Amino acid sequence: MLQAKNKTGLVFFPAFDWAISPTHPEREERLLYTQDQVFEEGILDIEGIYEFKPDLVTKKDVQRVHFCFPDLWTVMTESHFISAGGAKTIAMAVMDKQVENGFALVRPPGHHANRVVHGARGFCNINIEAIMIEYIRQAYGVNRVAIVDTDCHHGDGTQDIYWHDPDTLFISIHQDGRTLYPGSGFLYELGGPNAMGTTLNIPLPPYTSGEGILYAINEVVLPILEDFQPEIIINSAGQDNHYSDPITNMNFSAQGYAELTTLLKPDIAVLEGGYAIEGALPYVNAGIILAMAGMDYSHLIEPDYDPVKVSQSSDVTRQVEKVCSRVLNNWDQRRDLGKLARKDRDFVNRKRTIYYDTDDIHETQDETIRVCHKCGGVLKIDSSARNKRVLAIHIPRNACDACRDQGFAWYEQTEQANYQQIILQDRLSDVIEEKIGSV
Repeated sequence: MLQAKNKTGLVFFPAFDWAISPTHPEREERLLYTQDQVFEEGILDIEGIYEFKPDLVTKKDVQRVHFCFPDLWTVMTESHFISAGGAKTIAMAVMDKQVENGFALVRPPGHHANRVVHGARGFCNINIEAIMIEYIRQAYGVNRVAIVDTDCHHGDGTQDIYWHDPDTLFISIHQDGRTLYPGSGFLYELGGPNAMGTTLNIPLPPYTSGEGILYAINEVVLPILEDFQPEIIINSAGQDNHYSDPITNMNFSAQGYAELTTLLKPDIAVLEGGYAIEGALPYVNAGIILAMAGMDYSHLIEPDYDPVKVSQSSDVTRQVEKVCSRVLNNWDQRRDLGKLARKDRDFVNRKRTIYYDTDDIHETQDETIRVCHKCGGVLKIDSSARNKRVLAIHIPRNACDACRDQGFAWYEQTEQANYQQIILQDRLSDVIEEKIGSV
């Protein structure tokens, strides 16, 4: 019998009852073909690879991360509770040392869901990785976390949630936002004033191959991870960088994904995008599983794979090297950039317009963060969407006394007549408070 080098846990949840439409790329077949391949190849028969059944996340698990308007039940379906629960199940198995690492092969995905949620963006209603991370922080006392998002689309929702968190390193490797949804993830996006440099984006040109993506991992991601020293590494394991994906323009392969996983050594991987349902996903997912288990994956090659067709040009190579050099420079300069962002300021404001492409919702946000040298800073978001105005107040889990006092002052002194809902998210006490307004 084959033996895995690393004890690896798997959770499958195809979400049979959730799809945007019967023919939409984000549908249950994304995982059904992978499940078939895993069973046919006998991967679950390998000693040391274990399957876990997904549990559900609780309302409180979601509310640690999100402000859902008007409520959770409007934003989420049962499948969303189970998808996030699958990620939580794997995290618990890893933290309880039942396995050394784990892969949550679940849908619906989550990395386009922001802190404030009025509906679905990029097929995402809630951010399943962030919900998982904040659960293990609360339950196991984990502090420093690194998230490496390897989906072809920029993980803008995860970036938004951790924009002001100095204890979370978020690195997104993706196709350049000038050429692909969601049109973000540029080099200058580095995090808020209290967490400058802990957000890092590596926007790669279209038709980057395994050579370019693995170069970014080796030359940028691994040295920065070594410097940051996270307690746990999370991989948002999107698979739409594959050369056959119908909605992207990159040239990665199953072998490349497996090698990336071997290099990154994630404690937990969570499935994100990937829409070449038959030609890519079964091979890529099997490669990631074998790599996490520390097993040979050299035989895993797509039937139509042609290394010549997916090789990158010399111009792409130059662009990749230039981008990577600038990312490293941003990392080296992060402390000076942070001082400049905080200089002579008590509060920093950010105004944004956010489009929910899946649900056709337009949101405007006016965000205020308290500049703080002791914690991530208390955060206030004035949000308007669908003719409703709401207020979200976030007290971080490591809040200093001044930031916590400011958060309560914002909550208590805000006139309810101006808002339909006001929600206080007190992570220090792990408590949610809510007031209903009259607007």
